[in-house]
This record gives sequence, C-alpha cells and structure tokens, in this order.
Amino acid sequence: MARMAAFVVLLIPGLMAAAGIKFMRDTLFGILLNPFPWIWLQFVVGVIFFLIGFSFFAGFLLHRDRKKGTVSERFQK
Repeated sequence: MARMAAFVVLLIPGLMAAAGIKFMRDTLFGILLNPFPWIWLQFVVGVIFFLIGFSFFAGFLLHRDRKKGTVSERFQK
C-alpha cells in the first residue's frame, strides 16, 4: 500500500510537468488552448507547471537518496 501511495504522490507532479511541456510546445506551434486568453500566458503557465513538477520529483529523489546514503558529500546535509 505504501508503494501505491508513493506512486500516486509522484504521478501528480509528473503529470503536471507533462502538461507544462505540452503548453510550451503548443505555444511554439502557435496553438492557443481554451482556458488561456493570450499565447504568452500559456507559455508562462507551462514553464511554471514544468518547474514545479520537475523540482518536486527531483526533491523526492534527493530525499530518498539521502536516506539511503547514496549521494555525494556535497549533497549531504
């Protein structure tokens, strides 16, 4: 059950980062999606979604590796 909860915790930021990549890609091809009134706003929201999702995923992996003791000395607390 704990593995399933961890999977769901990582799935949500992963989907958020994927949506951010899609928003940025659609902006580069000039496709304006429905909830956004301006194309530049779509790109900014895409960057924000990508950064939030990616940083959460990276922080989760860093926390896990610190607990296991497999990170280099400069990443130790």
